[in-house]
Amino acid sequence: MLSTGRAVTSPARAAQHRFMGAPRTVVFLAGDHGKRAAASVAARAAGSSHPAVCLEAAAPWSMDCVAAPATVSHEESARQVVLKQAALAASTTPRKARLAGRDAGVLDAAFARCGAVCKEYAKTFYLATQLMTPERRRAIWAIYVWCRRTDELVDGPNAAHTSALALDRWESRLDGVFAGRPYDMLDAALADAVAAFPAVDERPFRDMVQGMRMDLAKSRYATFDELYLYCYRVAGTVGLMTVPVMGVSPGSQADVETVYAGALALGVANQLTNILRDVGEDARRGRIYLPQNELATAGISEADIFAGRVTDEWRSFMKGQIARARAYFQQAEQGAAELNQESRWPVWASLLLYRQILDEIEANGYDNFSKRAYVPKAKKLAALPKAYLRSLMPPPSQTRR
Repeated sequence: MLSTGRAVTSPARAAQHRFMGAPRTVVFLAGDHGKRAAASVAARAAGSSHPAVCLEAAAPWSMDCVAAPATVSHEESARQVVLKQAALAASTTPRKARLAGRDAGVLDAAFARCGAVCKEYAKTFYLATQLMTPERRRAIWAIYVWCRRTDELVDGPNAAHTSALALDRWESRLDGVFAGRPYDMLDAALADAVAAFPAVDERPFRDMVQGMRMDLAKSRYATFDELYLYCYRVAGTVGLMTVPVMGVSPGSQADVETVYAGALALGVANQLTNILRDVGEDARRGRIYLPQNELATAGISEADIFAGRVTDEWRSFMKGQIARARAYFQQAEQGAAELNQESRWPVWASLLLYRQILDEIEANGYDNFSKRAYVPKAKKLAALPKAYLRSLMPPPSQTRR
């Protein structure tokens, strides 16, 4: 059940005892709801028993600063990011005029191209965006395309040629995007989107680039806390980018923090699901995106993973990893239910479809080395009306008050 009177508790922390003691959280805000939340968010930030690390970090901002103090986990630092993003949404001022002097036809073409890319690579999500207002829909497409272009720098056909310098140059283009001076047509679509929704903040975009830098330099993760930082950067940030565009239901009584935390949780859940689905594929590339300390506790070696051994130890280990991912999906539901009705369908579709991948891993006997967990088209299509029906339900916070 959604609680509107307290800070969101991490599902992973609540289930910490199940995961060998390691410390253990796309797509949603705008309008009058932010005003109502400002005092609550400020009070939470001021009253937190944890230092608000990273909230005033020097540019370029990242979560690297959470190394001090050592007692603060990356997940707790992400919670502080949620607090700040919610506060920003409540106090943003309009950006400069939207690409003044530019040809409206050029922008129409740019957004049309973004829509085409979304339709080609994320068909189900694209379909679900059709219920959104044109301005929201176009902005979501533009953010999707920027995220896809960013990901392809390290995971696309030319990834072998991507260097740290290339990522520096890509990140520097964000300066132009947020100042209304885009570099190319697709950047122009994003620049217009962030001008239309001024609560969209630069920092999640820059953090995603930091996640790409991790992919260039890191192929092992000692603990889940390290892995969480990666998941936050490459996927959780998407939720923080899109919260201001999706919007919160006018009737919602939930804290804005709850919605942001749900958006972040959905990104983390989706990325954990990707990791569990792609264990074999990643191993063939020499990468292991699983907590090393938890593998060791389970009695699983790197040699076991590279050999693709589906043992009793591996099945038991995977059950725990899947349970963790499902806990994040559960938290994501709390945020999704409080969105504007027109924005809920794509979020529920993403949530339900990705969660089915975990079911398929189980159906494959936890063999994610030689079998890819694939959700059949019929199941995908069946999930769409389910997601639509969920999107019609009023926010839980509204029905309880």
